[in-house]
Amino acid sequence: MALYEHVVIARQDISPQQAEALNDILKNLLEEQGGHVAKIEYWGLRNLTYRIKKNRKGHYSLLAIDAPAAAVKEMERQLSINEDVLRFMTIRVEELDLELSPVLARRERERGERGERSDRGERRGYEDMPV
Repeated sequence: MALYEHVVIARQDISPQQAEALNDILKNLLEEQGGHVAKIEYWGLRNLTYRIKKNRKGHYSLLAIDAPAAAVKEMERQLSINEDVLRFMTIRVEELDLELSPVLARRERERGERGERSDRGERRGYEDMPV
């Protein structure tokens, strides 16, 4: 079986739960065809670089797939029919990267930095200021 990375962008109008349900549907479809999904990352609602079908934002998801070509082709066929999907791209890779993608790694890093900043101490109010 071949290894693939697959990114799908869903419409901004659907909820995050519906976007993750779409990922589960794709996973079940691939497993029925004899494939395996090694990793699913939901990146959240993000701005698009340019408008796609009158949408300015989209729900992004990344899937790391180990599946036969026929299963991937069927998944792409199903996605092209689905009205909630704006774009998708499947790329064949030499090996699957199971670590956090740069998108999620940056988000985790930013959360950590915000947490460190909040540990600086309490802010002084007007009543605590020297006169």
